[in-house]
Amino acid sequence: MNVIASEQLIALAILLPLIASVLIVFADKQPNLREAITLITASLIAFIVITLAMRVQAGEVPALELFEVIPGITISFSIEPLGMLFALVAGTLWLITSIYSIGYMRGHHEKNQTRFYAAFAIAISATLAAAFSGNMFTLFLCYEILTISTYPLVTHSGTAEAKRSGRVYLGILLGTSIGFQLLAILITWSVAGTLDFKPGGILEGKLDPAYAGILYALFIFGVGKAAVMPFHKWLPAAMVAPTPVSALLHAVAVVKAGVFTVLKVTIYIFGSDFILSSGASDWLIWFAAATILLASLIAMTKDNLKARLAYSTISQLSYIVLGALIATKMSLLGASMHIAMHAFAKITLFFAAGAILVAAHKSDISQMRGLGRAMPITFMAFTIGSLSIIGLPPFGGMWSKWYLALGTVHAEQWILLAVLMISTLLNIAYLLPVAVNAFFAKPAEGETYTEIKEAPLTMLLALSLTALACIVLFFYPDPFYNLAVSAASATNGGGN
Repeated sequence: MNVIASEQLIALAILLPLIASVLIVFADKQPNLREAITLITASLIAFIVITLAMRVQAGEVPALELFEVIPGITISFSIEPLGMLFALVAGTLWLITSIYSIGYMRGHHEKNQTRFYAAFAIAISATLAAAFSGNMFTLFLCYEILTISTYPLVTHSGTAEAKRSGRVYLGILLGTSIGFQLLAILITWSVAGTLDFKPGGILEGKLDPAYAGILYALFIFGVGKAAVMPFHKWLPAAMVAPTPVSALLHAVAVVKAGVFTVLKVTIYIFGSDFILSSGASDWLIWFAAATILLASLIAMTKDNLKARLAYSTISQLSYIVLGALIATKMSLLGASMHIAMHAFAKITLFFAAGAILVAAHKSDISQMRGLGRAMPITFMAFTIGSLSIIGLPPFGGMWSKWYLALGTVHAEQWILLAVLMISTLLNIAYLLPVAVNAFFAKPAEGETYTEIKEAPLTMLLALSLTALACIVLFFYPDPFYNLAVSAASATNGGGN
């Protein structure tokens, strides 16, 4: 792979999933071939992103410019540490999700499987293109392609509920991006004369600080994929999609594209120095804090497991948004790490939810009492994922929460520290009872699980791998930590 230039690897990472989507369609009548194409392509993508990550950590800045749209605005790609971190998460987890999907789609006898795998591949291409974007125009374009390419996945079942949820999904995501984010991009272009990403930002000295808060708000709320309240309803609506979609796209790719965009805007468009000196985020912080707590409280009321996990995701995403808004080096480090740590933990929880649905045909938490004794591997993985989300050692989620907490301390934001602590207690309240009741409670009267076994092997393999990763990332977070440190250091010295 060393003989292949980095710009060629960027092109391969974006093009290979697109080529695979075409081949998948042609293999419609041959399921084994169709899934082999998916697995081979996913394996190649994982290898490519790992190779690129090694080169970025060695100090290389891979770049690829395609063409100029209008003078000064190009479709271009340039890999910096934050984008590499996001791509490393999405690229590696696509392979694990592909393994999982084979067992799920066959075990659950899903229809339209060819369309599912093809749309999935297109979405991954858009995700990697977004991660590698060299300017805000390219990122916006990839952001929109990701929204549109995932619509068929959200409406996969074709039911009235799925179609209604798809309308909510498109309405909120396209509405916020076109109504707010595109406006913010146009204002940025007119003020700064460029949309290129630059460490420390491009707005300081060009935008009146009095208007910084308004422009920043247009970006924050315009990135609907970050699910900051009140623009969050699309995420629980999207839970009608098959579990592999919920797992990767709505625990990793789509939602993380949102918070990744928020961090890119913070570090490379505004710069943390300008945010702190202008007070641009002073009032926006409270939207993120409210989202963290309110979404956790709503999660506690949900009996449907995927719905509970959806609101948990809304809360956890605002951890990352909060880290961006605090805008110190430590908070940005925690926010960047949380992209990875939350991804591995939450995908484990969604994998477990899908395994329970396939093996036991149960989706409500109240129906899972005692089920852990029939499905011990699944519920042990769920427990590990839950403990990582909560942030306890020895699980990877501890590190990102630790640095986010340090960020609030360094910024002397004691109320925000309290928000993080209260949220952690709420995490315990809505996640641990699921596992505790599954292992130790008696089944409901008249309920027996003698005929229930674990989910198909490929599903168990995938959820075991991600659960194991939650532990490994506590002892060896270096690949993501090093990238996160480099990303946070690109803030032009922004704070402590």
